[in-house]
Amino acid sequence: MTSRFRPRVMAAILCALTLAGVTALAGCGSSDASRGSKITLGFSAWPGWFPWQVAQEKGLFAKNGVDVELKYFESYTDSINALSSGAIDANSQTLNDTLSSVSGGAKLSVVLVNDNSTGNDKIIARDGITSVADLKGKKVAVEQGAVDHFLLLLALQEAHLTEKDIQLVPLVTDAAAAAFVAGQVDAVAVFAPFTSKALERPGSRPIATSAEFPGAIPDHLVTSAALTKDRPKDVQALVNTWFDTVKWIKENRAAAVEVMAKRGGVTTNDYNTYDAGTTIFTRQQNLDAFTPGVTPAHLDFQSNKIIDFLVGTGLAKARPSTDGLFEDKFVKAVPQ
Repeated sequence: MTSRFRPRVMAAILCALTLAGVTALAGCGSSDASRGSKITLGFSAWPGWFPWQVAQEKGLFAKNGVDVELKYFESYTDSINALSSGAIDANSQTLNDTLSSVSGGAKLSVVLVNDNSTGNDKIIARDGITSVADLKGKKVAVEQGAVDHFLLLLALQEAHLTEKDIQLVPLVTDAAAAAFVAGQVDAVAVFAPFTSKALERPGSRPIATSAEFPGAIPDHLVTSAALTKDRPKDVQALVNTWFDTVKWIKENRAAAVEVMAKRGGVTTNDYNTYDAGTTIFTRQQNLDAFTPGVTPAHLDFQSNKIIDFLVGTGLAKARPSTDGLFEDKFVKAVPQ
């Protein structure tokens, strides 16, 4: 399984190939609205996105009058590229990856905040390392250019260190967790469910988590800009379905956890340990996030921080424009 946060360097390549080889497309990242009324919605391994499985199994898409083909991607990377190339209509993805795709030319709309990571992204260290400051000179595995790399840089900065003070070992997330358990590195930055794997190493412990950096890792429902423009009623139905699903989960917790744990390939006990580390957003929290502001809780502020990261690490050659990226009208129209 590839990482939820693998860098999107292939998105721009796929975009260029699509434009060169399929001249009928109006632009890379646009949805083919002529292919029928069904909407293909992608998602992958992250606790904040597994509620879509509940929505499908409990008939909540149909209840809201939208025909959805829910497509699960074992590779999160493939889901990002599928949305960027127009192969699917909507996807569940992080703000980092959305901005990276936009920098590569994709035309996208963020229409919903599913959640914020509030602890399910962790920096886990071996026995004898008790703080981020102790990482100086140590080997740290992380998926380079990914959100957990971003988390690592934030934690190092707080400890008055830089990336140059550690030995960075670039590995995709599942391989990074395995390398840590095998004793090949001193610490690792990973997300759930790979946190559970990393903590199998005797004596290991989290020394920093996303809970310490509120708003740094938001996760979203992202659609093609064409879908938002041409089929707003269907996008509204998707957003309405999300909030109906959150309500259903709250009222039927045990049944919902069984569905989500099965989709994630973990036990219900393991899944329950992820609960506090993923904060599912209410409608009001969505409205607050979409509102312009000057704290990490606001998407415009956080997007600028992430763009600094993307440009600074070379994942984006220039600062992508966020004009029109954040579409809050659908959350505003959700029945209360």
